[in-house]
Amino acid sequence: MNTIKIKSISIMAAMAVTLASCSKKEDNTTTTPTPTTPVTTNGTVGFEFAHVAGDKDLVMTTGNYTNSSLESFTVTKFNYYITNIKLKKSDGTEYAETESYHLVEGDVASSHHFHIKDVTKGTYTGVTFMIGVDEARNTSGAQTGALDPAKGMFWTWSTGYIMAKLEGTSPAATTPDKRFTHHIGGFNGANSALRTVTITFPQAMEVSSAKELSIKLKTDVLKWFAPNDVSIATSTNLMSTNATSKKIADNYANMISLSSAVLE
Repeated sequence: MNTIKIKSISIMAAMAVTLASCSKKEDNTTTTPTPTTPVTTNGTVGFEFAHVAGDKDLVMTTGNYTNSSLESFTVTKFNYYITNIKLKKSDGTEYAETESYHLVEGDVASSHHFHIKDVTKGTYTGVTFMIGVDEARNTSGAQTGALDPAKGMFWTWSTGYIMAKLEGTSPAATTPDKRFTHHIGGFNGANSALRTVTITFPQAMEVSSAKELSIKLKTDVLKWFAPNDVSIATSTNLMSTNATSKKIADNYANMISLSSAVLE
């Protein structure tokens, strides 16, 4: 065998040993991946409003109810703004919804519920919100969405938004067609119709991506007329800011209560 062939065989043998050595090293260093724990991210909070008249469901147009002045009435329109929502954490901090303006319309079922997404993960004990539209947005010119004047909840650019409205019929009304109209507005001064509602959960609720926090609320139309007695006979048409509209605002500050707060 010549010298060149001997050298070639030697080189090939050396390469085979090297490859075998590398394979063994790679086999010996193989590790099992460590399982990772999923990261819990921010969550969603849902709001749902059920309209009632005392212990009865509110039936628009056909339902007949009696107010604190013993006047019977039906409801054809029942609208109100829910704005400036702030969820309160157990550590005292808050999560405030951005662009927090929602219009609940009695005859539009889809407006009775909405969701706030990407709420900061944490433990929450309650929520506050405003009935009405804050002064800043009352003086911000033409707007869109829930604040669009086409929604019928705006007077003029000088007097601003109607915070809440109740319309219907009643034998006590002084109009020929027995219709009554209560449009409550005014965003500053002694007769401001802005009111803040505070809801406390029965227990602390954990907001995360795992489950949605569902807040179910009850809105009682009878509380529009009480505890400050408001009579349809003496206030059939109310479409200005005055002492009577303030009484109604003081009343509707208490018309929304918590039915339940659950994780779903």
